[in-house]
Amino acid sequence: MNDRPRPQSPPLLRSKFFWVALLYFSEGFPLGLFFDLFPVYFRQRGVDLASIGLLSLLGLAWTVKFLWAPAVDYYRHHRYWMVAVDCLMGVMLIVLAQTAGFGPWVWLVIGIFTILSATNDIAIDGYTIELLDKNEMGLANGVRIGFYRVGMLSAGFILILSDHIGWFWSYCVAAVLFLFCAAACWCAPRERLAARAAYETSAFAELKFLLARPGVALAIMLFVLGLLWPVTASLPGHWLADAQRAWWFRAGIPVTAFLLAGLLIAAQVRGAASTRGGALAQGPIFGALVELLARPGMLPILVFILIFKLGDSSMGFMIKPFWVDAGFSNQQIGLVSVNVGLLLSILGGLVGGWYTDRVGIFRALWMLGLWQAFSNLGYAWAAWTVPLAPQGADIAVHHQWAMYAASATESFTGGLGTAAFLAFLMAIVNKERSTTEYAILSSLFAFSRSLSGGASGFGVEAMGYGGYFLLTFFLAFPAYFLLPWVSRMLGQTDYASVKATDGR
Repeated sequence: MNDRPRPQSPPLLRSKFFWVALLYFSEGFPLGLFFDLFPVYFRQRGVDLASIGLLSLLGLAWTVKFLWAPAVDYYRHHRYWMVAVDCLMGVMLIVLAQTAGFGPWVWLVIGIFTILSATNDIAIDGYTIELLDKNEMGLANGVRIGFYRVGMLSAGFILILSDHIGWFWSYCVAAVLFLFCAAACWCAPRERLAARAAYETSAFAELKFLLARPGVALAIMLFVLGLLWPVTASLPGHWLADAQRAWWFRAGIPVTAFLLAGLLIAAQVRGAASTRGGALAQGPIFGALVELLARPGMLPILVFILIFKLGDSSMGFMIKPFWVDAGFSNQQIGLVSVNVGLLLSILGGLVGGWYTDRVGIFRALWMLGLWQAFSNLGYAWAAWTVPLAPQGADIAVHHQWAMYAASATESFTGGLGTAAFLAFLMAIVNKERSTTEYAILSSLFAFSRSLSGGASGFGVEAMGYGGYFLLTFFLAFPAYFLLPWVSRMLGQTDYASVKATDGR
């Protein structure tokens, strides 16, 4: 009988932070392809800026992922989900590499790609919540943000390769990288399978309750409509008049829907008998959404989540087209993103996580949010300084440094603000259903990114790069008017956490 102890894994492989880094790299990489690689690829093929901006609306998959998050959470085994969707995303890239033009097939393939990526997000977030202990969340959040942005910026490697081996083989390399991500997910430590949530209300009883209270059903429909509304701008045909396609109309409809949904649910659930209202909040389909919207003071919080990073997301989808129109080559764009952006993104995430733990979430939100906003001025200054030129033209050294400085500032500060923001989202979710509620809140953030990205092309065409980037700086400040409600919500969650601990 062999009593020799089994060899232990190397210390690095036993570190939870190592696996958090790998997993969030694999989560950020497809987002980098979507927001950084695809705009350059299509711009070089002569696609107009308005169409490129509308392409960002396919990112609504990240917005509505909460609709299927309960299914992923129910079947558990998050590692299997991660492996499957990574492999399928690689297949989608191979298909895209062989698809010419900008027709319906391109929209279909990229749409499937974003749905797979959103499912990957759900699985990784659920796995990480179960992997980490509460006292590990702070540093893990910094590692997560840093390597998430590393994954996003690694799309720069594909840009560099495209100058040397062409777009087809570059997409093939990206597909192989997805296979490596799948292998890493397979090798990750087995998750501690927590018991499935024992819902007090069945799905049938939940639907029956909604039929009996049409106000709540209408509120849920309005909420989902608000999330899906931006995609109507990309539908074929001209079923909306030109006046209706104005940015204020496309933005006003979903925001109004969100507000009405919150008001209706708050009124209907609180007005119901306590047993019936509580039963709806315990339902397996819409229970998490109802419980969130019925909380006191939640409406201002939802608006805050929508607009806190509005300035950053409004600029993001036009940065790479700006580099192309300024005459920079694929290799130059990729080298700046990789050599400068990688290090500064990791540093920004770690510094943001450390600062948030040190001073608290509330103070970190407004302090780091200011740094995040001022980075937009860097690109506004670069847009006024650097003249537009055909790609491959000679660019003056001081113009190159203006672009490099703007990129470095944006990479570092992007991690700072996100660290505090994600910590805020994690702090206000109900720990008993954290995966689904976190998916709902992060979907709202993704909605803001998709909506602002969809309007960004029109903004640049109307105002020019410099004027539009300056506008995005001012878009960062309306969220500050909602900070008093943020402070109260954080106080409520701290009090609830203490009560839960005392009640054990």
